[in-house]
Amino acid sequence: MNHFIDVLDYSSKDLQEMLDLAVKLKSQWKKGGNPPLLRGKVLGMIFQKPSLRTRVSFDMAMRHLGGDALYLSPAEIGLGKREAISDVARVMSGYVDAIMARVFEHQHVLELAKWASVPVINGLSDYNHPCQAMADALTIYEKFGSLKGIQVTFVGDGNNVAVSLMHICVKLGANFTIANPVGYDMPSKAIELAQEVARTTGSQLKFLRDPHQAVKGAQVIYTDTWTSMGQEEEAQVREKVFPPYQVNQELVSEADKDVIVMHCLPAHRGQEITDEVADGPHSALFPQAHNRLHAQKAILVQLLT
Repeated sequence: MNHFIDVLDYSSKDLQEMLDLAVKLKSQWKKGGNPPLLRGKVLGMIFQKPSLRTRVSFDMAMRHLGGDALYLSPAEIGLGKREAISDVARVMSGYVDAIMARVFEHQHVLELAKWASVPVINGLSDYNHPCQAMADALTIYEKFGSLKGIQVTFVGDGNNVAVSLMHICVKLGANFTIANPVGYDMPSKAIELAQEVARTTGSQLKFLRDPHQAVKGAQVIYTDTWTSMGQEEEAQVREKVFPPYQVNQELVSEADKDVIVMHCLPAHRGQEITDEVADGPHSALFPQAHNRLHAQKAILVQLLT
């Protein structure tokens, strides 16, 4: 059974082929529409967290490909609370052709995949965000024609988005740098896994504290919210720690002249990113958001055809 839980589960070749498929599907869609590759297929979407991009992009991806999507809110399932995850996985497997889950705990999506007899897609967990990483890679690929040797710098919290971005960078040969405050590092296991892949692909990894040093030569600057969902009680502390990591015009001016600025959204303007940058000439925020649709089409086609 193929699932899409972590980009590290796929080879570099597989990931590149999915990116190429995403480019093809996007081109078809722009020229008038996609063929109904998923006609008769239904994606069950389990949400523990609210969502704009994940919900709408997966729903529309299935529609564009001739299939359908079924939204299940947190109140309807109560994953792991109202009903055991193993039971939810087995029941859903008899109703739908694939399951997408957006969860708090990574273990929940792993357990769904363990018990489901249909493909399971990780729509976000507290550990990683592989669907976002595919959209990120697609955005970089469209801009530069390849990820090989591209310098990608993440500025901010070493969170789930940073983990998947690092992992797809090393898989596809990009160089990855992160600048984050003390106490907000990525999980050591995630770093070890990236280093292992980088030894094969030649990617360079750097872990810094100074954002100004980190963006030198960067062709991509990426940032994310200082406080993710589930961390609300830490917000006041984080708002004191992270201001030096704001992506503003001064920081962007220190990078490559053709740098693109990325953010997985939602953005807290005036905190991790300024309006001037988010709406400025280097911003790739909205093409990147739109690429969730096309990258996820490729994932769905990979799993369901």
